[in-house]
Amino acid sequence: MPDEPKTLDPAAAPADTTARPASARAAGAPATAGDSPAPGPARRRLLGLVAVGLVLAALNLRPAITSLGALLEEVSADLHMSGSVAGVLTSVPPLCFAVFGITAPRLARRFGPAAVVCAGMAAIFTGLILRPFATGTPAFLAASALALMGIAVSNVLMPVIVKRYFPDRVGSMTGLYSMALALGTSIAAAATVPMTDALGGDWRLGLGVWAALAALAVLPWLPLLRDRAADAVLPAAPAAAPQAAAPRITRSRTAWALGVFFGLQATGAYITMGWMPQIFRDAGVPATTAGVLLAVTMVMGVPLAFVIPRLATRMKNQGPIVVALGLCGLTGYTGLFLAPASGAWVWAVLLGISNCSFPLALTMIGMRSRTGAGVVRLSAFAQSVGYLISIPGPLLVGVLYQHSGGWGLPIALMGGLMVPQMIVGTLAGRDRTVEDEC
Repeated sequence: MPDEPKTLDPAAAPADTTARPASARAAGAPATAGDSPAPGPARRRLLGLVAVGLVLAALNLRPAITSLGALLEEVSADLHMSGSVAGVLTSVPPLCFAVFGITAPRLARRFGPAAVVCAGMAAIFTGLILRPFATGTPAFLAASALALMGIAVSNVLMPVIVKRYFPDRVGSMTGLYSMALALGTSIAAAATVPMTDALGGDWRLGLGVWAALAALAVLPWLPLLRDRAADAVLPAAPAAAPQAAAPRITRSRTAWALGVFFGLQATGAYITMGWMPQIFRDAGVPATTAGVLLAVTMVMGVPLAFVIPRLATRMKNQGPIVVALGLCGLTGYTGLFLAPASGAWVWAVLLGISNCSFPLALTMIGMRSRTGAGVVRLSAFAQSVGYLISIPGPLLVGVLYQHSGGWGLPIALMGGLMVPQMIVGTLAGRDRTVEDEC
């Protein structure tokens, strides 16, 4: 591996490390990854390895969830789950993301972000390989929680790693891993039912095969563990203000707006991933087709997750994108309410476009802070607050479905949430940074 590149304390580093003041260099300040105008072969190999690691990690951030959504009816029946318990199961992902995601910055400072992501991929593998052996709901939830814990810390650190290694290509690299995330999501949604059928119809095998993808994702991060330069431990904040970092984020209106926006879009996304196949199946759509419809919704994020972050970084205000995505979601839910089966493909496409609020939110996390330390705190804050907000959504949908006997009320709830999502997203998209507000 290459010799250790020097790193700058992220609490003091400007977001655009390619334009550091000459006085800072003259004073002998350490160089950052972006300081080198013409990276050598070793540096290019390092960045290539990080890029491969980002893509493989992103591919694993949703199959644990969407593969379960495609087989939720079979899992619920075999483990004797009621509709409310199944709703709890669909609420576990955001709960784990909120609880474990907030620990990511501290873990990254102690062990390095690459080490934490590597451990996260290992946790996903372990949870997915254990889940098929569960004989009851508690064991199934525990194995799922282990996998989701790995997803949670990796979720938070993806923007951090992009900002750290690719400070001048935040939009492009965010788009790349967002596209990989959407691809992994859609493949798991579309392929789980056919693979399960090919393996004899056993849902345990259909869910367990995704552990192989997680095992593959561990590999690119292992060399970075041996090279402390490639993944230097995030330095602690300067002694002058070690305790002031966290309270400053909570005083930022933009951080709160971004957290609520993240939470509302996550609510829609996890309701979609957990319940949309069942909505279509109850409307008379075959199980395999319902899984493909979910895959269509997810696959819309493959091209758009690359385009939207690049477009967002070229705009001072991302509000118009927020509104356009929200209107697509509102139209999709209206159609799902009125004609779920006859217009299924159209609604799936519109909801897939709407779900691209996720890569937009990730992009805004990188844009709403000027410093590396700010991105770490803002990413942890916005995602943890957001996932806390999203916890009741899937559970409430399950309860409403069970007690109302249909999908009318749950779909009305989903559509109604698009209005506040557009409002807070517009506020979060304004051209300002949390450092200015703090």
